[in-house]
Amino acid sequence: MLNTPAITIVTPSFNQAKFLGECLASVQAQKIGSVEHLVFDGGSSDGSVEILRSVGRGSLSSDMQWVSERDRGQSHAINKGFRVASGEMIGWLNADDRYRPNCLSAIVKAFHDHPNIDVIYGDYTWVDEEGTPLQLRREIAFSAFVLLYHRVLYIPTTAMFFRRRILDDGQLLNEDLHYAMDFEFFVRLSRLGYRFMHISKVLADFRFHSASKSVAFPERQLAEQKQITRQYSPILRKCSPRWASLILSGLRTAAALRRYSEKALRGYYFSQFQLM
Repeated sequence: MLNTPAITIVTPSFNQAKFLGECLASVQAQKIGSVEHLVFDGGSSDGSVEILRSVGRGSLSSDMQWVSERDRGQSHAINKGFRVASGEMIGWLNADDRYRPNCLSAIVKAFHDHPNIDVIYGDYTWVDEEGTPLQLRREIAFSAFVLLYHRVLYIPTTAMFFRRRILDDGQLLNEDLHYAMDFEFFVRLSRLGYRFMHISKVLADFRFHSASKSVAFPERQLAEQKQITRQYSPILRKCSPRWASLILSGLRTAAALRRYSEKALRGYYFSQFQLM
C-alpha cells in the first residue's frame, strides 16, 4: 500500500471483462505519484478475475487492490470501496469507463486551488462499445435547482471527485437504490451544504453499450430518479399526488431550459462533435 495516497479510485465491476482492461490501464497511466485503485468485483464469470490477477502481477503506477466476491449490487460494491478508501480525494470509475490522460493531475490541482470545494466534476466524452468517441459533453456550472429537477443527471460520476471528509461525515450511497444512487448521493450532498464546482476540462470517457444500466433499463432509472426528486423537493412534498406530477413536469421544463440555455450561450452545441 502506498503511504497516504493523494487519490483513491473505487471501481465496481461485474462481468465487464471486455472493458475492464481499459479501465485499469487508464488509472495506471495517470501521471501523479500516489493513486490507490480499489476494484470490487461481484464474482464475475467472464474472465474479469483473470484480468485482475494479470494486472495485479504487473508493474503498476497505481496501488491496485481487488477482491472478487458476491455483493448486494453496485451501490454495495462502491460503498465497500468508500469505507476502506485512504486517499484525500475520492473518485468513482465504473469498469466500463475510463479516465483521460492527466485527469487526476487536473483534479489534484483543482482541489488544491479551491480548498473550500467538496465536489469537483468536469467534462467528458460519450464513446461507443469499441471506445470510439461519439460526442464531447461539456457541462454547466453547478445548480442545485437543475440537479434536483432536470431529467438528465448532468454531473457524470466518471468525471466526478470528492474530498474524503464527505466519507468521514458518514455520507455513503443508499444501497436500496440500484439505478439512480448517484443522483440521490449528489442531491443529498447538495442539501447538506457541501459545495460543488465544475471545471472545464475533459476528464473521462463514458461508454454506451447494450449491457449498461443507462441503456438497458432507462425506465427503472427514471422511476428511481422521480421517487428521489419527490423525496427531496420541498415543493412536491407539500403537494397531493394529483398535483405533484403536473408540478414536476413544469419544474423539469424550467430546469431543462436553464441547462440548455447556458450550454447554448457558452457555444457548447457547436463543439460537441469536435471530438478530442
